[in-house]
Order: sequence, then structure tokens, then C-alpha cells
Amino acid sequence: MKKSRRNFIKTTSLSIASLGSSSFLTGFSNKFPERKLGNQYMGDFKAPKIKNIRAAFIGVGARGGNHLKSFASLEGTEVVAISDLYEDNVLREFKIVSEIGDEKRHQNISLYWGDENKWKTMLKDVKPDIVFVATNWNNHAVMAIESMKSGAHAFVEVPIATNIKDLWNIVDASEETKKHCMMLENVNYGRDELMFLNICRKDLIGELLHGEASYIHDLRFQMREENRGTGSWRTLHYANSKGNLYPTHGLGPVSQYMNLARGEDNFKTLVSFSSPALGRRLYAKKNYPKEHKWNKLEYKNGDLSTSIIKTSLGRTIMVQWDETSPRPYTRLNLIQGTKGILAGFPTRIALEEGFKNLSKDHHSWIQGKNMKAIYEEYDHPLYKKLNDKNTSLGKQIAESGHGGMDGIMIYRIVECLQNGLPMDQNVYEGCFWSAVTPLSADSIDNNGAPQSFPDFTRGNWKKTEPLKIIS
Repeated sequence: MKKSRRNFIKTTSLSIASLGSSSFLTGFSNKFPERKLGNQYMGDFKAPKIKNIRAAFIGVGARGGNHLKSFASLEGTEVVAISDLYEDNVLREFKIVSEIGDEKRHQNISLYWGDENKWKTMLKDVKPDIVFVATNWNNHAVMAIESMKSGAHAFVEVPIATNIKDLWNIVDASEETKKHCMMLENVNYGRDELMFLNICRKDLIGELLHGEASYIHDLRFQMREENRGTGSWRTLHYANSKGNLYPTHGLGPVSQYMNLARGEDNFKTLVSFSSPALGRRLYAKKNYPKEHKWNKLEYKNGDLSTSIIKTSLGRTIMVQWDETSPRPYTRLNLIQGTKGILAGFPTRIALEEGFKNLSKDHHSWIQGKNMKAIYEEYDHPLYKKLNDKNTSLGKQIAESGHGGMDGIMIYRIVECLQNGLPMDQNVYEGCFWSAVTPLSADSIDNNGAPQSFPDFTRGNWKKTEPLKIIS
């Protein structure tokens, strides 16, 4: 299927390929820094098996605390250290994880708080097998790199980094240390996203042509966190940055449907535009005194960012981001093929040949209560295995957050480490998906001019295996 799909799209995209040498394109370079001698390509990397995984956590204020509980609940795991700026966060999570443990697990946990660099001390003192990073975006890269250099695999919240230099530094550190660095894109493990992946692999919608991905989520309420918490630092990004600041929730699944950076296709170029920046300023004016710090910010970033990605095979992906406008939540999650379409929010499907007695053709959606038959037929085997609420593991995962996707993600990390398997998301995928942020900013600053994606794999994506339908 991989070969036929590639050949099919190549025959329909010659005109696209010819544009690569056109003079109006800017920001284009296929060059990449040479891989250092002794470094190893990490696309299908299998680390030595770890029977009992010793984990340290940096940042447990929100996401980090959820990851800690999911990890600690699995067999063959041990929490050995917790680090956070705030003592109350550390002590709260320590109490929770201590109650999860028994006489053998989670009983010797080192605790660190108060100083911004205590996490460095933690890495030296504890020397964990793996480190979870869930902190301010600006810290992700340095914490991931130092974790790998200390001998640990790194698992980093989204985005994995916010600029191209840091993304390359993460790649080089992973290749040098031969340690996994996986971005914690939980949406790849959502029920619908897993099912869509399964359907794509079964060729039900034909050759893939176009995807749509978004993070539309009104988060203005986070501005109430004025001095501590996500809003205290994320609001500054809205003011001082440009482009799509949070692309990975929508883009991650669509990328894996298309096998981007995995043997079949890869990211090539991006163009981006933004709407006027109005919503944050109006929200601050309405909810805070004139002299409040939120009313002194300029708010440069547009409320809605729209990017179009072009792949090497000529496919397109529309990526949108809006955390400001008053509208319902959506990730779009759309994939169009030559024989049908899968779409999200609401979840629905249309097939050229129809499906059983639910639709005759592609002119009507299968949706609502009729989706039950689709789930019964195409639910991903991993989801079906791990969401059996009649088992203790299934109940635990169902309660892990975001419809169970958080728990499935942590389960897979542990399973892969214990069995010496490649990660479902490799370091290059995390970097490609995160690169949308700086590239979209550059495109906006250049009146929508195309920007080329760095090839973080240095050409090795062509020999990387697509993600299998694991069970």
C-alpha cells in the first residue's frame, strides 16, 4: 500500500514539485547539519529493556501530576523523585503517589522544590531511567536535553520546543546519548484518532490527499492565573509571540495517518496567516483594572492562526489555532482520501461506496447513533483492550483524563520501555510537529511567504517504518 500510494500521488503532483525552484519561494533550504560521528538515527530506535522503570518528574502543577498518577499505577514502575517550583505541588503529589504504592514501590521518593534549578540537582542525585517534563514551554528543550545527557529517556509535554535551534539541539542530544525523547502528544491516543488511523491503514478511504487539524479552545479564563499557573506564563506568549503556538494536538494524528516522516511522505513547506489580535486585549479591558499588567501588554499574536502545509508528495494539511475566540472546542481531525472522508467534531464518516445499510454513497454522513456500527467494526484494538471498564486497568485508564487518551499514552510508554520497542512517537515527529510554531511566525512576518521544514531526520525518514496498528 505504501508504494502504490506514493506512486499515485507523485503522478498527480508534478506541477507542485516544479515549484520548488521557483524564484518567489522564500525560506527554502534542503540543507541540514551533518550528523555527528558516532550519533545514531533514532527513528526506529529500540532501547535496552527496563524491567522496573525508575521515573523522575519535573513540574507537577497540572499535566505532570496526571502523568505521575498514571505512571505510578502501572506494574513495573517506581517514582523516585518529584521536582517543582512550589512545595505544595510536590507534597500533594507525593501524598497521592505514596498511597498508590505498596511496600515495594514508590517508597523512597526524593523531593525538590523552591529553586528554579533544583531539577538539575535531582538528575545528579537520583539518576532516573526516565524523566517526565511538564513545565513552562521555554524550559522544555533544556530540561529534555539535560535529562538525556544524565542518562535518562525524556518524555516532554507539548510543544517539545519553541524554536528551530532548540529542536535541532534536542535531535542531536537524542542521537548522541541514544536516549528516547518523545513528545507527550496524548491526542494520538484518543478513541477517534486511533480509529481513524486504523481505517486509513485498512485503505478504506483510499489514497490520502488532504488533512485538517486544529486546536480551537477558548482559554481566556487562564488569564485569571496571574502570578502562578499556566496563565501566568502562557499569557505572555500570546502577547509577545506570533503564529500557531500550539499545533500538535491536531497535527500529530493527521501526520500519522499520512505516515509523515515515516517512509511514505514528509513535511515540505508551510504558509501561514493570522487574524487581527483583538480578543485578549478586549478580555483584559473587560475583566481587569486599567493599570493591571494584562492591560499593559501589546498582544501581537492574531486571535486565529491558519497554516497550510505542503508535503513532499503534494498533500495538503490545514492547521488552525485559536485560544481566544468565543466558540466551541474542536480539533477538526479531518482526513480526505480518494474513496471517502473521516472528520471530527462531530465524528462522522462518508464513503464513496457507502457502508452496509447506513449510507448509499458519499453524499450523506454516517454520524450520531449510526457511528456505533463504525466503532464496532473499526475501533482500534489498543483502545478496545485498554478501555475494558470490567478490568482494573481499563477502569484506571478510563479515569486517567481526556477520555482515556492520557492513560493509554502512559501505558504505551511503559510497555515500549519494558519490552525494548520503538516509541509510537519518535523524536523527529515531535520536532516536525512543534516546528509549525516558529515556521508559522516566520511566514506571517514575511507576508505569508512559504517556509521550508528542516529535515530533522537528515533524509532517514525514507527508511523509517510507519506506525503499526498495535494491539
